[in-house]
Amino acid sequence: MKTNSFYLVSLGCAKNTVDSTSMATLLEEAGYAPADKASQAGVLIVNTCGFIQQARDESIRELRQLAKQKKRGQLLIAAGCMTQRYRQQVVEQVPGIDGVLGTRRWMDILEVVQSLRQEHPKTLYHLPEAAAVGTDERGVLRAALQGSSAYLKIADGCRRPCAFCSIPLIKGTLVSRPLETILEEARILRDMGVKELILIAQDTTDYGHDLGIKDGLSTLLERLVQEVPDLPWIRVMYAYPGYVTDRLMEVMASSPQILPYLDIPLQHADREMLKRMRRPANMEWVYRTLDKMRSMMPDLALRTTFIVGYPGETEAEFKTLLDFIHEIRFDHLGAFTFSFEPGTASEPLGDPIPQEVKEQRLEQLMLLQEGISLQRNQGFIGRTLPVLVEGSNDGISVGRSYRDAPEIDGLVLIEEEAPVGEIVPVHITGALAHDLTGVIAR
Repeated sequence: MKTNSFYLVSLGCAKNTVDSTSMATLLEEAGYAPADKASQAGVLIVNTCGFIQQARDESIRELRQLAKQKKRGQLLIAAGCMTQRYRQQVVEQVPGIDGVLGTRRWMDILEVVQSLRQEHPKTLYHLPEAAAVGTDERGVLRAALQGSSAYLKIADGCRRPCAFCSIPLIKGTLVSRPLETILEEARILRDMGVKELILIAQDTTDYGHDLGIKDGLSTLLERLVQEVPDLPWIRVMYAYPGYVTDRLMEVMASSPQILPYLDIPLQHADREMLKRMRRPANMEWVYRTLDKMRSMMPDLALRTTFIVGYPGETEAEFKTLLDFIHEIRFDHLGAFTFSFEPGTASEPLGDPIPQEVKEQRLEQLMLLQEGISLQRNQGFIGRTLPVLVEGSNDGISVGRSYRDAPEIDGLVLIEEEAPVGEIVPVHITGALAHDLTGVIAR
């Protein structure tokens, strides 16, 4: 075991992955080396997820596993979203935690490690009162690389009032990063050979609101296209219903670099249910906007997310959701059963719908979507798509088309070896429920 080394486990979403990468960068700049195994590291860090109970359970399991194996002289730090909100419970559930660092002050990781290297008979809590995620990012690149793709965080926190969501309680309100800083980071990533830039935030369509930039995401995309015209793919994630503006559609439609792909988590399709969720309930806007986007971008790939089993969801409201999915025909869809979150606006509603009912609805919804996804995929047989190759071995390659975001969507299986990290034309020969198959077009 080397004292000046660290082992970092990142749980949860890509936004957490960016924070983990930034913490690792700060430690490496201070002379700490990353270790491949926990047993080799002087500092053990788990960047936890606290969004729903399932994620919190995973965080506790990971912390307990490391605490159980911890050797004399090793430090265990619980960081991230779960510790921001449930600091005391985490320490009570996992004996052996030396330090606790909240998600709002991820940039203080080095100070926490240095403090723990001194005498610390009790667990060190580093959760200074901060209304939002700090803006003093210590000059680190706020991106996480995965092969030739990079997640670039453009904002953090959220000011939306969704009744079921604990993110504002964890992260605080919206904090947009400076436009020029994001552009500079895009140039750095381009120079590193990145082929796909994925813009992420809790709500990308709210970017710039706190900076006084009107329609900030459109402005940012226009500048990105100017600044990095040779970066092949720019992908937008996490758009909020009601804030996909005409200008944003026009920017996406007129810029070949910006992929015709949009992730817009709608959460439900019944107006009354959306009102109870404190979500935008103007379904006319949804129909009109999706129709307009598909008219402007005929190859548009749409991803969304829904919650089933929200308190009070009736069979009729659930059927409205199924009918909506059947009508709109999304390319990709994620769905979750409602998770009761104390402290959120939905807390007084409790969790009245039985878990088995939630699971039945989830299964019914996903079965419907599986058939739709297969039909959507079958429509691409015979076409040629650009594919970013992510792996190649034994005569087979794996990659993604513009229709597929990393980790959450499908893959393109290529029946020959192709250069990893390159975008190659693939003639689509077959379709599965989630994936496509093909050969390199010549």
